[in-house]
Amino acid sequence: MALAQAEYDAVMTLKPDVDNGRRVYLTCAVCHLPEAWGSIDGAYPQIAGQLRTVIIKQLADFRAGNRDNPLMYPFSVPSILGGKQELADVAAYVAQLPMTPHNGLGPGTDLALGEQLYEEHCLDCHGVDGEGDVREHIPALAGQHYAYLMRQFDQIRDGARRNADSKMSQEIQNFTPAEQSAVLDYSARLRPPADKLAPDGWTNPDFPSFVRDAAGIRARPPMPQVP
Repeated sequence: MALAQAEYDAVMTLKPDVDNGRRVYLTCAVCHLPEAWGSIDGAYPQIAGQLRTVIIKQLADFRAGNRDNPLMYPFSVPSILGGKQELADVAAYVAQLPMTPHNGLGPGTDLALGEQLYEEHCLDCHGVDGEGDVREHIPALAGQHYAYLMRQFDQIRDGARRNADSKMSQEIQNFTPAEQSAVLDYSARLRPPADKLAPDGWTNPDFPSFVRDAAGIRARPPMPQVP
């Protein structure tokens, strides 16, 4: 933990270069795709628009071995992603990307219970609107894929995500499957501010020639609305 904290502290002292972050992000786009919108099956989170401090902390934890992810680790190491300046740069680039307004949602059958549970167990840390906390590097939940939230909830509760906040691990221990689904479906439906969402038809102009998802499981750019 100390190694990751030291890298986080060092990165936070640096002035980010968003243009260099775009170049660094090419490594990340292999899995997260140019828009950084993740996949509706929960394999990849939406990282576009996520708080910069959250991105830095998670990358530092991956690099230090505090968070296990065999797919993510090779792309996060300094020899591939770069050093501390590159962490600062790519985090700033990702944080300013617009988010998909069409993230993956749950069944929508018990949202009243989900709202009640969110207010009781999640609001104090993640915020009224799921906006997270930049100073405490608590992630924003608004606009995140339901399936990804379900997977992380399971890993945090079961102790598989070793960098999770111990307070959260304790908070969610007694959730039933129905309660888990309800609160995370509600969380996924929380809306980011309008200025953080991509317009209809938007694709990332920084990667005009990138071949996007052919299988249809990633979060696709929203189609233009028909009048």
